[in-house]
Amino acid sequence: MTEQQQPARTTSGHHPTSAAAGTRLDPWLGSYADRTHAMRASEIRALFAVANRPEVVSLAGGMPFLEGLPLDDLAELAARTVATRGLTALQYGSGQGDETLREQILEVMRLEAIDAHPDDVVVTTGSQQALDLVTRIFIDPGDVVVAEAPSYVGALGVFRAYQAEVVHVPIDADGLVPELLDETLTALRAAGRRVKFLYTVPNFHNPAGVSISLERRPRILEVAARHGVLVLEDNPYGLLGFDGEPRPAMRSMSEEGVIYLGSFSKTFAPGYRVGWAVAPHAVREKLVLASESAILCPSNASQLAISTYLQTFDWRGQIKSYREQYRDRRDAMVDALAEHMPDATWTVPDGGFYTWVRLPDGLDAKDMLPRAVTARVAYVPGTAFYFDGTGSDHMRLSFCYPTPERIREGVRRLAGVVRGERELVELFGTSAGPGRDSVQAPGPDLA
Repeated sequence: MTEQQQPARTTSGHHPTSAAAGTRLDPWLGSYADRTHAMRASEIRALFAVANRPEVVSLAGGMPFLEGLPLDDLAELAARTVATRGLTALQYGSGQGDETLREQILEVMRLEAIDAHPDDVVVTTGSQQALDLVTRIFIDPGDVVVAEAPSYVGALGVFRAYQAEVVHVPIDADGLVPELLDETLTALRAAGRRVKFLYTVPNFHNPAGVSISLERRPRILEVAARHGVLVLEDNPYGLLGFDGEPRPAMRSMSEEGVIYLGSFSKTFAPGYRVGWAVAPHAVREKLVLASESAILCPSNASQLAISTYLQTFDWRGQIKSYREQYRDRRDAMVDALAEHMPDATWTVPDGGFYTWVRLPDGLDAKDMLPRAVTARVAYVPGTAFYFDGTGSDHMRLSFCYPTPERIREGVRRLAGVVRGERELVELFGTSAGPGRDSVQAPGPDLA
């Protein structure tokens, strides 16, 4: 037998059963559940080890700029919380989340016209866990999730892990297109496919930076309701608009047809890992059960820290400060793109963290990434944001974390890489150079 055909030994010297036979690298390969084979490493997380080096300008990760937080005051507040409420903070809590925090979350959501009850809210370990819980309770293998094209890479990873099929619907400068959504759902129904929900990031989209227009929101809800499809509204950026008041959430227009996901990671700090879901009553009960089976309860210490922050600090003022900082960084990004990469096109977001860049014809963002890292600049290739791995002619650039000066320098470095890639295309007909193929997959031009 070859090395891979031979049963691998465990550390105790015993052979696994034939059904669980693996390889020398992984003796338990045959024991994993089928769904694990669809799990993949995040293209963004894979970049972190390189992108976090000080010499690299990272335009990749969506990390909030935390230096503006009053850290000394927060440290004092945390110490006081442990001293006065430590027995609660360090103990188990409710599976649904702290009631006081749930009431405060209602106040936050009122800024987006959501009228809910504390019982409607389930506190989660970041909105990423809420995504996982919703997918767990709705998706059977082979079920369909309809999602925007492109779509948030973290959501695609969850859907893939639960063996869902993702069908993308294009977006444009005004977000998800209702007519294309209707066509897609009609075609899926005709093909006998089970569509469980529509996943959307309606405000300052990740990665595209666009928002669903106010005129389109009720139309999208009407299309979904007519097809019997739930809407999963993922809204971490909704309060981070650069101009004007927050847009009304889709949840404010439909209580029974929408599950709303929110988070304090972008408007305060991601390290506490506190998010939430607002769901119809029956769905909420299943979310609580699923959460209890996964984690028993969200962290009391994190919840009390967030609750005390909301009670004690000017959290609205902090959000205003974030908006101003991110607007300055957005301006630095688009100005640098106009100066250094005039042959590309890009979105000009009016909020959030990201711009979506379409490269000049013939260039492949994924093939180009190693050379960009060598040039000490990082980004996320567009392929990360499509379930089928297309989108190679796009890249996501994040402007939330670097200073404006670093953003300009990063775009300057990136432009040099793009020029080099264009020279390769002119010489060899591919950005990968001789001996390698580069697959081009057009994505939506949102500029």
